Amino acid sequence: MLTSDFDYRLPQDLIAQTPAEPRDGSRLMAVDRAGARPPSHAVFRDLPRLLRAGDLLVFNDSRVFPARLHGRIAATGGKVELLLLSPSPDSGGAWRALAKPGRRMREGAEFAVGGVRGVVLAREESGARIVRFDDDSRLREIGATPLPPYIKRSADDPERYQTVYAKTEGSVAAPTAGLHFTRRLMRALEDMGAGIAFATLHVGWDSFNPVRSENPAEHRMHSEYWEIPESAARAVSAAKAEGRRVISVGTTAARLLESAAEED
Repeated sequence: MLTSDFDYRLPQDLIAQTPAEPRDGSRLMAVDRAGARPPSHAVFRDLPRLLRAGDLLVFNDSRVFPARLHGRIAATGGKVELLLLSPSPDSGGAWRALAKPGRRMREGAEFAVGGVRGVVLAREESGARIVRFDDDSRLREIGATPLPPYIKRSADDPERYQTVYAKTEGSVAAPTAGLHFTRRLMRALEDMGAGIAFATLHVGWDSFNPVRSENPAEHRMHSEYWEIPESAARAVSAAKAEGRRVISVGTTAARLLESAAEED
């Protein structure tokens, strides 16, 4: 298996730059895994008629924090951009961050973002920087919602890039499959007999990190925080024991359940 085996052509003009309104008005393709029926096309709000009573849907309730910061180098005035990844566990009060352009963010470089001053403490082997701010309590106030690199615009309404059930802050990218759900649609799913469970996986910076190795097995994936509440674990176990389907809403929920199953 080669990374290039997964190459495909995606015309730039087919990449949506704005989300559908309403959320559940986006297009939906249903594929019969058994191959008995051809794929059918619908809209996302049609999901309840495609599911069965007893199905259990597992959602990732992670919330995106405003991790993108724009600023300037103190010495030269050159522009820099930071993507905060997580508080650094080894440097009290510091953050791990991606920096662009990296050549301006060498160890010891001082910078300012939104009136908050910072300094680069170290550069990790991965390319991430350890940075410290003189007042990190203002980072959520001055930060912007990180969007995927293929979206060439800023978020007019940051809440539109959160799921309606987002709860626990910690992701640097949205669990995008869930963006199509509305509260009305989730009520409709419960009304038709589907179960709903929530777990948490904070999406890390690998969502932005391209696979550069031709052998995908050599691509290094960084760790992500996850948690499955006991109520969700019991719901999944009961569904499996009773032969009901467990449906992961998106790849983040899928890899969360797979990881938990491997550790069990």
